[in-house]
Amino acid sequence: MPRSVNHVASKARRKKILKLTRGYFGARKNVWTVAKNTWEKGLTYAFRDRKNNKRNFRALWIQRINAAARLEGMSYSKLMGALHKAGIEINRKVLADLAMNHPEAFKAIVAKAKAA
Repeated sequence: MPRSVNHVASKARRKKILKLTRGYFGARKNVWTVAKNTWEKGLTYAFRDRKNNKRNFRALWIQRINAAARLEGMSYSKLMGALHKAGIEINRKVLADLAMNHPEAFKAIVAKAKAA
């Protein structure tokens, strides 16, 4: 009795991954095993870099807050401690945005933190 092979499903599965690897260089786009390995490795990079992206943005926000705080005569760590003590709950993303785009508002926040 002949072996039953579901070519429709297996071909569709391969086509799906080969479609996802369009635009890759050389054999990575059209050789099934190479394309599959490259695509899977890409998924691990994507997972890793979603975490790294958060880390990089936090570092950027801290640098911006530190630069703005030093213009006000305070270091980053002193500012964050003063904000905590004053009970001002504002995250680093918003603080960095204020420091870059609304310096007057940032100055007001720093003054309030210094007063506490």
